[in-house]
Amino acid sequence: MKNLDQKWIYLVVLSLIWGSSFILIKRSLLGYTPLQVGGLRIVFASILLFVLGFKSLKTLSKTDWKWVAIAGLCSSFFPPFFFAMAQTEISSGITSILNSVAPLFTTLVGLALFGLALKGRQVLGVLIGLFGTVVLIAAGMENNVNQNYWYALFIIFSALGYAFNINIIKKYLSHLTPLAVTTASFGVAFLPALIILVYSGVFQQFVGNSAMYEAVWYIMALAFLGTALANILFNKLIKLSSPVFAASVTYLIPLVAVLWGFLDGENISVLQLLGGLIILFGVWLVNRKKVVILQK
Repeated sequence: MKNLDQKWIYLVVLSLIWGSSFILIKRSLLGYTPLQVGGLRIVFASILLFVLGFKSLKTLSKTDWKWVAIAGLCSSFFPPFFFAMAQTEISSGITSILNSVAPLFTTLVGLALFGLALKGRQVLGVLIGLFGTVVLIAAGMENNVNQNYWYALFIIFSALGYAFNINIIKKYLSHLTPLAVTTASFGVAFLPALIILVYSGVFQQFVGNSAMYEAVWYIMALAFLGTALANILFNKLIKLSSPVFAASVTYLIPLVAVLWGFLDGENISVLQLLGGLIILFGVWLVNRKKVVILQK
């Protein structure tokens, strides 16, 4: 019962944090290029994680590092760049909605490669959640006809990376603490992200650039809260629950992100709200426990 309560708390907190990340990316792009936003997000988050969790790296074996390297590239390196690139052409609300395919990918990857077993009810819940996502996408396309939805491929690839990350952590790295897994994952991403930052010229451009001065605070909030802290909490959630439950956080994120987008002037419709309700029902169905009634 304790784990049951905890996993729902983690799910809600992560939804609020990650749901707010999309508006932070949007504001960060006002002063930086997508490569700079992604690189700074990784570097800032890595520095904080090294301070907090450097000692925990001693608990990793050589085999652990092999799986951390794969998981880190899939979830900690490519997605920060991909999301920033996507949001140059797609609104923050729609980007978060597209990310909701992660539970479906987690299920498919788990079934195909990691021996994941699902009940029929859980499969139905995933499909209902996916249907809700399609409703949200359709509503978003109707309200934002000028957006380039080819950039949605960046989000699809990110969601696929998250699917591999979740299944790898659950099957091969669950014996490690969430802090150790998160720190190691960003340790893998840190050096290539730093090289990209140097190549982008961000350090030379920063001096005397007022737009960069203002936007850097959004990137720091994105890195420390939406990346470092959120990934620690997410890895804890994976440890407490099933891969499908952990991935279902991406069904709740759009509800927060669309609200932020609405407050920032993005359009929101009744159809989008309906899609959100369908998504919530799918999440509930995936994670509903059967109630056993004892007859006297």
